[in-house]
Amino acid sequence: MAALSVWLHAARPKTLPAGSAPVLIGTAMAFEVGKLHIASALCALAGSLLIQIGTNLANDYFDHAKGADAPGRLGPVRATQAGLVSPAAMLSATAAVFLLACVPGLYIVWRGGWPFVVIGLLSILCGVLYTAGPYPLGYLGLGDLFVLVFFGPVAVGGTYYVQAHAIGRDVLLAGLASGLLSVAILTVNNLRDVDQDRLARKMTLPVRFGRTFARAEYGVALAVAILAVPAILSGGHPYVLLAMLSGVPAIPTLRTVVTTIDGPALNDALASTGKVLLVFSILFSLGWIL
Repeated sequence: MAALSVWLHAARPKTLPAGSAPVLIGTAMAFEVGKLHIASALCALAGSLLIQIGTNLANDYFDHAKGADAPGRLGPVRATQAGLVSPAAMLSATAAVFLLACVPGLYIVWRGGWPFVVIGLLSILCGVLYTAGPYPLGYLGLGDLFVLVFFGPVAVGGTYYVQAHAIGRDVLLAGLASGLLSVAILTVNNLRDVDQDRLARKMTLPVRFGRTFARAEYGVALAVAILAVPAILSGGHPYVLLAMLSGVPAIPTLRTVVTTIDGPALNDALASTGKVLLVFSILFSLGWIL
């Protein structure tokens, strides 16, 4: 049970709404046009979560290897850095999870065609290269763009297309909201780790442009996702404005992000931002199909 707890912790469950929310939104939009395909939706969910978990495990391994996860870090304990899992075991687990993601991926490719081969391979490759290789995305400050694209329009659009065999502007715009809220989760993570990342030469956006920029990025991501996108889409689906209610629990979290540099408080803010994303996706989905 102790070993299971370690692996569950390494999977970073507080961040997993980023993988499930876009699938929920894409599935609701497919349902609204009478194209719900349950097997495709479940495979999209399984594939999305497995790729995210694989990315988290790869991050655990490669951040340790590059010295970014040093003793005294403000974030939650990382399994490899803390010696709870050997580097070899973490690397093997990463490979196993990514391979497992290919199982639902095969069904998605069969259902949706060769473009999903490209999407799946790019998702896995970027998940590894987020922290691996000589030019890792996260260390170059490109992590925000990766998260925006792959946890946003790609995830929502892919989920919708594999069910409806079509795609449109509204689907991609809804994906933008999901991606921006996932960027907000990453921003809190990078804001918390800014001092340690600077020492490790991990050039995230907060390291490059400072805490004030990161706080502004967080606020803009929330505002555009929660307020602007539902307002734009409400012309044809007025009840989608229900998604704006997710801004209520976001207010105290935004206040924490703007006013504190305390590690434990920002850890709580990260978890709360994940909950905001989940609430947003549920309310958006309900509003879309009403």
